[in-house]
Formats: sequence, structure tokens, C-alpha cells
Amino acid sequence: MADKSSVSGLKLIGEGIPENIPSMPDWDESVDHAPPRRQVLTANEKQLALRNALRYFPTEQHASLAAEFLQELNTFGRIIMWRYRPTAYEMKAHPIQQYPAKSQQAASIMLMIQNNLDPAVAQFPHELITYGGNGSVFQNWAQYRLVMSYLCKMTDEQTLVMYSGHPLGLFPSSSDSPRVIVTNGMMIPNASTQDNYERLNALGVTQYGQMTAGSYMYIGPQGIVHGTTITLLNAARAHLGLNGDEGLGGVTFVTSGLGGMSGAQAKAAVIAGASCIVAESNAHAAYKRHQQGWLSTVCEDVDDAINQMVSAAEQKKPLSIGYIGNIVELWERLVERGIRVDLGSDQTSLHNPFQGGYFPIGYSYDDAASMLSDDPEKFAHEVRSTLRRHASAINSMSENGMYFWDYGNAFLLEASRAGADIMAENGRFKYPSYVEDIMGPMCFDYGFGPYRWVCCSGDSNDLKVTDDIACEVLEEMLEQSPPEIRQQMIDNIRWIRGAGENEMVVGSQARILYADDEGRRRIASAMNSAISSGRISGPIVLGRDHHDVSGTDSPYRETANIRDGSITTADMAVHNFVGDAFRGATWVSLHNGGGVGWGEVMNGGFGLLLDGSDECETKLQNMLQWDVNNGVARRAWARNPGAEFAIKRAMNAEPLLEVTLPNHMDRELLNSLFEEDQQ
Repeated sequence: MADKSSVSGLKLIGEGIPENIPSMPDWDESVDHAPPRRQVLTANEKQLALRNALRYFPTEQHASLAAEFLQELNTFGRIIMWRYRPTAYEMKAHPIQQYPAKSQQAASIMLMIQNNLDPAVAQFPHELITYGGNGSVFQNWAQYRLVMSYLCKMTDEQTLVMYSGHPLGLFPSSSDSPRVIVTNGMMIPNASTQDNYERLNALGVTQYGQMTAGSYMYIGPQGIVHGTTITLLNAARAHLGLNGDEGLGGVTFVTSGLGGMSGAQAKAAVIAGASCIVAESNAHAAYKRHQQGWLSTVCEDVDDAINQMVSAAEQKKPLSIGYIGNIVELWERLVERGIRVDLGSDQTSLHNPFQGGYFPIGYSYDDAASMLSDDPEKFAHEVRSTLRRHASAINSMSENGMYFWDYGNAFLLEASRAGADIMAENGRFKYPSYVEDIMGPMCFDYGFGPYRWVCCSGDSNDLKVTDDIACEVLEEMLEQSPPEIRQQMIDNIRWIRGAGENEMVVGSQARILYADDEGRRRIASAMNSAISSGRISGPIVLGRDHHDVSGTDSPYRETANIRDGSITTADMAVHNFVGDAFRGATWVSLHNGGGVGWGEVMNGGFGLLLDGSDECETKLQNMLQWDVNNGVARRAWARNPGAEFAIKRAMNAEPLLEVTLPNHMDRELLNSLFEEDQQ
């Protein structure tokens, strides 16, 4: 049963910015709050930031709001407009029929936005940050209120245009057009420096949308659990000698990050059968994940944590331990004790190293947060020093037999910038990105990536039906799968069979599954038919993560295994965004920034509402085919063997698909041309 007060309050969601200044809501200590960001604006620029913020409000209210907004800017480094945070209704994904919208497509977007800001889902919900330390849905609460107002009144002949959290407005379009088009952080190249981005963000004119946050497509920790599970299994297969069907019983895994990257690593380790420690500086984040069931236990003593991991591994018992403390303290203590760890990584938000994504060793969480605001130069110095120690400890552990990989969170990049001993003789990093060694050649090149869906009814029974449908489709496909992709199919069938019992739902009734082009379309088509027949009680939103085949140009993560020199180009992501828009997506997004931070990646994203109609069947077939094969074709042109196999297979299945394939140069011929240079 829906909460009556919440449903009644939801009727107010379309009121926009209220005519009268609302009272200030209570400061809620039950949710985690973002640390203050460093002050980057001059006095004149602060004046501009105030003028920018106050243009959302009538001139007669400026005298009342100006001093308050200036205090926010001086205290927190940004104008959040906490006064305008709505409290009349619960911030969560409500059943779609409860939204007072004229367009069902618009209602689905409202549902997804609210899910992104659900305190159970978002990292810093009251600061409008979903995850990654600074991945924002909006810059301030006035923007949220305006967007909800626009979505309530929108028809299927209008499109809402979003500029970095700011709703530019509703524009006439057609029913075949996207209902919302989103861009985030799109600064022109010659202005694209980190310092300049932070200045413009503080001015309130751009934001880092962190692709799934700014695309309204985050589904909580589950969103990255599957990819993490696959990574762990394949890392063990490739480097520990495990066969395809073995779990990770007896394997130890050490990593970090329970805030920005949620509890994915902990849950994935237990699902795979490993014993692991996940270090986290923020006690609130660690205990939150434990309460949600994503962590087996929480520990504040480093030796106790290590002992529990070793004991569990000896018993081949899956266990996830949340260690409240700095990851470097943990690594250095493991080195001191001579403990061999099998697998190691890091998932702190190092794409945001000097704004709270990574905290220095030797300070409490609160003291470090204060230093970040009060003395940002010292904070940055301490972060760089910690990164050098971090890399040194990793090097020692690796010499003792540990396989370490970068999770694409910019650990290796920022460690190298800090002067750490992290570079190999060939000028590359000592350690691979997990995409280079694992996810790229094993999954992305073959078209497998994080396909996700949300049951808009909010009914858990609908989610179970979709799990059953996905399993049925994949089992049918397995019978015809070529050897090149059989292991991927088997892993995904095992995943979806256990999805319900692993209790991964946080927020909306959502699921994630790694699937290729054929799998995504067949599953979507079957779900669309099930909606039409009434087997599923309401519409479904389809989407994906940035951590995928086609939507992301990211040299330090998603495209790290592309080696034809195009690694820092962004044609693929831009084409993905544009192509999805005219092939039927309900909304599309383009972001400067994704999982490795602003300025390091370009992301294209989408959402597609399935309503059981024939029109949706046409849209899903056209759009999903493109959304995957755009990337597979680019990867094939880069001469990636798996992608060449996959795109040839796709062309055989679709007569209208014809892509340019590479010719391969003989290596001996190539070398002969440069023999003199090599002497």
C-alpha cells in the first residue's frame, strides 16, 4: 500500500518554485552530507554567482535570499538552495501512476530522477549528488523544482532541454522525438581545464553530471555489482588459474570505497565466493551499506579486519568486511605482516581527488573534511603524499604475488601525477586497467555490457517476471551461442538466476544484466509483449551504465583496450547520443565526464520507456541495435579481434547493417620498413 500522505504530497510535485519563500527544512543528520568544496571564486565572481542563482526568483525576494545564498557559497563552495528542498513528499521512485503528468514518458523520467535522489540510493541526496563524490543530478533545488513542473505539464509533442541541470525550457517537437535532452559539463576545448571547470561550477553555469546521475539512470549499488562480479571471476580465471565454473572460495580480495561506489565490491566478492576487505574513511557510508545488507560486517581495527579475512579464506567462506579507516593504512599493515592477498584494486573516487573523493592518511574523516574547506592547498599536498605511499604499498603487495588492477577510477592517473612509482619502462602504467585486461577483450568487444531496466509499477512481482523472461531468453540463446561467447552467456544466466535471492534492489525495482545486442533486443521485446498481455502490470524503463560498449569514450576505462591511436577521440560517444535520439529513445544525454571524472571522458546515455505498444517494439529494435553496434564497429575498426568477430556476426543477422572492416598489415613487413631505425 502506498503511503497516503506521500501520495497526497506528490500532487505538489508540479508546483515549481513556490510563490512565497518556504521555511527552511531541518538539517537531516540521518543522511550523509557532502564535504564543503574549496573556495575558488573571487569577490567579483561571487557577485556573479549570486546574480546567477537569484535569476530563478522574483526580484522582490532577492533581498531575503541573497545573504543566505552568499552564506551557502562562502561555507560550502556552492549555492545549493537548501531552503527549496521539498519535504511534502518522500523522495523515492513512486509507482508511475501516482505522478500528476500528462505524458507517461514524462512521468517515467520523474520517477527516475526521484530514484537518483532517494536517500537510500544517492551518496549525498540533499546536495543533489548521486554518486562519485560530485556526480550531480542538478546544481540546486530550484532546478529540481522547475524540472518537475515542466515534466508535469509536458505533452508528447514537447521536448525539455537540459543545460547542466538547468531546464532551458519546453520546446515544440514531435511524438517521435526524445522527451528530454540532457547535456552536462560541455565546455569548449580551449577552456577545458579542471580549475576553470570548478570555477564555472561554482558560478552555477555547468556541472559534472556523472553519466548515470545526470542521465537519471542510477539504480544504486546493483548497477555496478554485476560488472564487478564478472571482473573478479575473470581476474581469477586469468591470473589464479581457476576454471570457468569455479567460484572464488579461498581467494582474498582487498579494495576500497563504500561511498561513491556504494557496496558493489563487497556484494560482488560474496556472490563470487571470495573473502574481502573494503576500506572506507567515512563511517556513515560503511554502516549504511552494512544496514542495507551489502556488507557482511563492519570493523574499526585494522588487524581484526585482516584476521577475519584470512580466517574466512582458510575456511573458503564468502565474507565482506568493511574496514573504517584509510586504505593506505590497510595496505601498509598487510605489507608489515607479510600477508599475501590474491586480488587487489581501488574504487575510491580518484577522479575527484581534491574535492573529497580521496582522503589523506593520518587524519580523521572530519579533520580531513575540515582541511579540504579551510586549507585546500594543504589538503591537496597530503593527498599527493598519500597516493605515493598508496602506490608503494601496492608495489610491495604485487611483488608478493597479488594481481592488482585499476578500476578506471583514475587511481593510476592521479598517482602518476603525484609522482608515485607507478610507471613501467615502456612509459605505460605498471598495472592494467581492468578494461584492458578483462572487461574490454572479454565483454565490450563482443557487445556485452550493463543493460538495465526499471519496473515503473514499483511491484516486486513485475521485477520477478522480468528476471524470468531474461533467463528464458538467455537460455534459448545459449543453445545457439558460438564458443567465443559461451562463457559470457553462462555467467549471465547464473547471475540472473540468483538475482532475486541476492537481494540487490535499492530504491526502484530495477535489474542489471550484461547482454549483447541480440540479447538486449530479445529481452526488451519479450518484456514489451508481457506488458501488452498484462503479464507485467506497468511500463518499464530501459537504460544502461556508462560502463558499456558504445556510449563512452574513456582512455582510462571503457576504451582502454583500443590501440589504433583514437583513444582520446570522442566521436563514438557523440554519435551514440545523436543516433539514439532519432532512433526512438525517450530521453538522451551527453556528458563531459563519467566514471573517471570531468574532462577525462565523453559519455552518451539514454532512457527508453516500454509501454507494450507496437511503436515501442519498432523503437527498441532500431535503437538498441545501434546503441551496441556503434561501439562494436568502432572497436572492430581498431582491429580488436573479438569486435571483428562480433560485428561480422551482427552483419550476418541484419542485412541492412554494413560496416567498414580493417585490413591487417603483416607485422614482418611493418618491422622490415623500420629495421634501420631500430639498429
